[in-house]
Amino acid sequence: MFYHGRVRVEYREEPCKVALNHVKGMPFGWSLNPYMGCVHRCTFCYVRAFERRADRPSDHRYGTSIRVKLNIADRLRVELARASWAGEHVVIGAATDPYQPAEGRYRLTRACIEVLRDASNPFAIITRGPLIVRDAELLAEAAARADVSVTFSVPTVDDEVWRTTEPGTAPPRQRLRALKALVAHGVRASVGMAPLLPGLSDQPSSLERVIVAAREAGACGIWANLLYLRPGTREYFLECLARDWPELLPGYERLYARGAYLPQADARPAKEEVRRLAKVHGVRDRRTVKLRPPERDEQLSLLSA
Repeated sequence: MFYHGRVRVEYREEPCKVALNHVKGMPFGWSLNPYMGCVHRCTFCYVRAFERRADRPSDHRYGTSIRVKLNIADRLRVELARASWAGEHVVIGAATDPYQPAEGRYRLTRACIEVLRDASNPFAIITRGPLIVRDAELLAEAAARADVSVTFSVPTVDDEVWRTTEPGTAPPRQRLRALKALVAHGVRASVGMAPLLPGLSDQPSSLERVIVAAREAGACGIWANLLYLRPGTREYFLECLARDWPELLPGYERLYARGAYLPQADARPAKEEVRRLAKVHGVRDRRTVKLRPPERDEQLSLLSA
């Protein structure tokens, strides 16, 4: 049992039977999550919806019990070696942050990256954790063999919104310093402004502050998505909203009256503004060192040598 801030967190060291999870309905086919649960406890986390469907706590108790998949790197090595595996793209951190504090002790994400590097397998990482800087050289090695990218979730640089909605995370500008370090190593690192929260982080001035900060850090790209509220996430987020910004609650109940997603007419303006501002401020791949993996045929010849 450990404490993360003032919250008591239980770490359960349990082996896993499978490392790679086949994903449906997402822009990628395979995910890898070295941990189950996340101490960041973001009020808007979409994983709360998954927890509810699995009959696990999705309320304030989410993030107080973390499953640590001690053998995940060994399982991953076995799965990548199968004849049926076609070197498909893997996303690390779709359902947990792979660089949450537990990674400092267990180093499971690092071990998985080593396996992916050795297999020259493409992958992407999604994180809010500056600890990733520890693995900058390893990521650069992997990026020299296959397509590798990192996305830092930075929906806001406003201190009040960050502290209130992402209570267990590192400060946004600390994440951007980590991004800068990765880019300096030649790793393609971008910013995901997700989720934008209506009335809190979707105003043009708020968007521009993030985009300017991302440009200064050397972000290779930037994209945005609006909040969506599935059952499990919806109840907890609205409960927190009623506590922290009660004046916004009626607007959210109206915006999300018909379902989990914001109506396109309401979501489109913020997305278009992010694209416009990214162009205005020149957010693009400006790496001075670009790691170019060998062509697939060359990779296969290297593996068989």
